Amino acid sequence: MKDILVVAKLKEGMFEKFMGFMQSEQGMSERRKIADLTKTLGTVSPDKSVVMFKIAEHDEDAMDSFLDGSNPVSKPIFDEVIISYEIFKLNKV
Repeated sequence: MKDILVVAKLKEGMFEKFMGFMQSEQGMSERRKIADLTKTLGTVSPDKSVVMFKIAEHDEDAMDSFLDGSNPVSKPIFDEVIISYEIFKLNKV
C-alpha cells in the first residue's frame, strides 16, 4: 500500500454531483477496490472547483482506470464533472 495525493479540477457547479457519486454505494464499492477508505482524507477549495484526496492506494492499475475513464462505473460521472486531475506519489520524510 502506498500513499498518493489526487488533485482534481471540477467543472463549474459540479462539486455536489461529484461528491454524490463518491459517497454513493456504487462509488464506494469502486473506491474499495482501489484503496483503504478508512485512511482516505479529502478536502475542497473554498470555491468548490478543486478537490484533493490523500489516498492509501493498494491497486495502482484500478486507480488509473477509475480516473482515466476506462472504468465503466466512474467514466460517465467523471466525463461530466472533471476537467483534469493530477496524481502525486507521497514519501514519508
